[in-house]
Amino acid sequence: MVERLEDRRGAYANSIGSVGDAYNALMETINGLYKAECIRATVFHDGPYKTIADVEYATAGWVDWYNVRRLHGSLGNIPPVEYEQAHYAALNREPHPV
Repeated sequence: MVERLEDRRGAYANSIGSVGDAYNALMETINGLYKAECIRATVFHDGPYKTIADVEYATAGWVDWYNVRRLHGSLGNIPPVEYEQAHYAALNREPHPV
């Protein structure tokens, strides 16, 4: 079986990235989350999609939720935007003269 697969190696195109590429794994994870949370569920839309605009509207809602409002466990159960704001606020603190 291994020899057969090796003989056909040139017949298949790689997906995005190369084998073991972290970017490929990240993209596949995000795509899986998007499909499960936005496309297959009805959290971000009512009923079946009828137009491309319906998909675009639901996608915009999912992206907003994912980047701004979702609670992220590894960030202390706060939304990513709040964590980022706190991070930059801590970096930009300047000592005030007395």
